[in-house]
Amino acid sequence: MAIYCENNLRLLTITENNSIDCIYNDILYNTGKNLPDFNDNLGSIQDAIDFYCVRFVEMKRVLKDSGLLYIHCDNNLSHYLKVLLDQVFGIDQFRNEIIWYYNSVPRKKKDFGKRHDVILRYSKTDDYYFNDNSPYVRQPYSPTAPRGYEKEKYYDNRGKILDDVWRINILGQNDKTERVGYSTQKPKELLYPIIDSSCPKNGVFADFFCGSGTSLAVAKELGRKYIGCDINPKAIEITKRRLNEL
Repeated sequence: MAIYCENNLRLLTITENNSIDCIYNDILYNTGKNLPDFNDNLGSIQDAIDFYCVRFVEMKRVLKDSGLLYIHCDNNLSHYLKVLLDQVFGIDQFRNEIIWYYNSVPRKKKDFGKRHDVILRYSKTDDYYFNDNSPYVRQPYSPTAPRGYEKEKYYDNRGKILDDVWRINILGQNDKTERVGYSTQKPKELLYPIIDSSCPKNGVFADFFCGSGTSLAVAKELGRKYIGCDINPKAIEITKRRLNEL
């Protein structure tokens, strides 16, 4: 287990080939906003594409052949990054566009309320790992789901695999259970299905934009080895404190 405060591209370039089982990155969204914890501005759209292109190439290299990549973004970049990831990983390795549907956003007078982020999921090869025994990737069948002889073969007593829309509340500003003082902190509930389904028990999980350390905290709770990186000293300070308290 290791946490690094540095440019993630440098760390990626010195990471061994085929050494990581699962990568999740809650990336810079390039909103242009100067947030309390960091400046979310990569420049133009082309600047952002160039920034991520070299990193995605390195992420593919360090992933094992059975590995999976999750890129968490929003509508500022999601469509550009989908095309870029198709080019880097191959369009046939696109697995899911997961929609994180959350509970609260500011309303605008002339636009529909923005209530979701996007998580793009890619495999390195067709032979990728997936733990379908994870309790975090199962959900109950609808009580109104049709039953009968022809339908029974599709039922599983563990429940059905999650669909690609995850309804998970954001952390409230007054939350006393998880909040650690980082403006873009994500709920742990979002990370449990990702890590438990996509990183084997003896595998290595990595987050190269670790921010408040939510993904690393979940990896530690689930008993996975982990690598974390962020260029922001405040993020690393919060992450280390958080991990030490587990």
